[in-house]
Parts: sequence; structure tokens; C-alpha cells
Amino acid sequence: MTLAPDSFAFVATLVRRRSAIQLESGKEYLVESRLAPLARLAGVADVEAYIRAVRANVTLHDQVVEALTTNETSWFRDRHPFTVLKDVVVPDTIARRGKHLRVWSAACSSGQEPYSIAMTMAEHFPDVRTSIVATDLSEEVLAKGRAGQYSQLEVSRGLPAPLLVKHFARKGPVFEVHERLRSTVTFRRHNLLDAPPLGGPYDVVFLRNVLIYFDVATKRDVMRRVRSVLAPGGWVFLGAAESTIGVDDIWERVPVAGGALYRPREGKAA
Repeated sequence: MTLAPDSFAFVATLVRRRSAIQLESGKEYLVESRLAPLARLAGVADVEAYIRAVRANVTLHDQVVEALTTNETSWFRDRHPFTVLKDVVVPDTIARRGKHLRVWSAACSSGQEPYSIAMTMAEHFPDVRTSIVATDLSEEVLAKGRAGQYSQLEVSRGLPAPLLVKHFARKGPVFEVHERLRSTVTFRRHNLLDAPPLGGPYDVVFLRNVLIYFDVATKRDVMRRVRSVLAPGGWVFLGAAESTIGVDDIWERVPVAGGALYRPREGKAA
């Protein structure tokens, strides 16, 4: 079926208002594919019928926004950020602030990123007290992260076998993250349009592959909220295709080992 223009416009406006994610014309197929399972669960004929139900029932709005929020993730995604965390960021933070690292993993999806950070710390800095706040808009993926249980297919996406053996226990058809690792991560529901989560000031913020979905004004607002909870000298990780250039001059791009990190310029206030 083809989604009616007014139906797509309604969904796009709802998602934009709730999450700042922009669904531009041409993304109708995405809306149809993401909402089709919800339509089946609701027992209605098709996506159009489901959208009519959503228009009439505000309690369904959250599940639409969650369905349209991208939750693509994997263990140690892109590798480079975790190497830089180990080789540059943690040693720098220890030298300046001592052996306690506070991390905010924003848009954490089902937990692979914060647990990858936790494993990096456990493997290379076991004497550093690590606190990780992991946030996402979707309660469904947060519940999965809190449970720390992943299928064979999920653990095969980027997780080295030695780390699987060391940090997970087999529980029937799933692999469960050991409690000692889970205890370092706190999962919370959070919208990047809202005030930052408690737990800071943060030495490191992972905000990877999120800004690409926002317009420039929203990018600036989000980054200024991040700045407000970043510890002095703190570091921000963005996605490889993301940058603060042309967004806000309070940020300095710091070339690091073939990539870049971001931190506030000295003397620049948020």
C-alpha cells in the first residue's frame, strides 16, 4: 500500500515534536515498515487504519515515536572510539581528575554501547571506579539493556569471543551480562530535547550517530545541554559523519588517532 500524504505528515509531525527527528518526504516506506507490526498487534487492517487509531488516541503516540526511532547498534561499533577511549581519554581523565570515570552513553539503544564501554574499563582499567548512565527514548530497548540478555545473533555482531566468555553467562538460549558489569551501568529513559540526566558532571559523553537526524538549531540545543553537564576538560564522542562545525563555535575539534573528539573551547560558555 502507499501511505496517504496526510497520514505521513501526521506521523512526521508527531515524531518531530516528540524527538526532533526529521522524517523527510521519501521516508514513507520507513513509516509503513515500522508501523506495520503495530498495526498487526492492534488487529487493524493496515497502517492507514492504525494511524487513524493513533490520531484518535493520544496514549498510542509514544509507541509510534519509539517505532520510528532508529535503534541500530552493535558491540564496539566502529572500534576506533573504544581504542581512543582506552589510549587517550581515560589516561587523560585519570591524570586530571583521579580514578573515577563518569560516562553518559546517550541514545544507547539496547545496551551494546554502554556495556562495550564497561568492558573496555574492566579489561584495561579495573582499578578505576566507573559509572555509566545509559539513556534512550525507547523503554523497550532500555528494558533489554537492563536485563543484559542477548541472543546468539546479537552477540555475534562485533563482540570478540574472549570477552563473551569472560563477561557473559549462558542462560538457555541467551547470553547474560555478568552482574559485576551490569552494576556499572544505569539505564534511564531520556529525551535529548529535555534537561540532561542526573549523574554528572560527566567526564565522557558518547553521542554517536544521533545528530545526523536533527536540524542545525536542534543540534546546537542538544550540544549546549551536553556542555552543561560536561566536567571541565571532558570529552564528547560523535559519529564519524558528525561534527560541530557550522553548529556551534563553543566546541573544539581535537584530532585523535585518525579521528576526532570534541571538547569545549577554553573561555567559551554554553
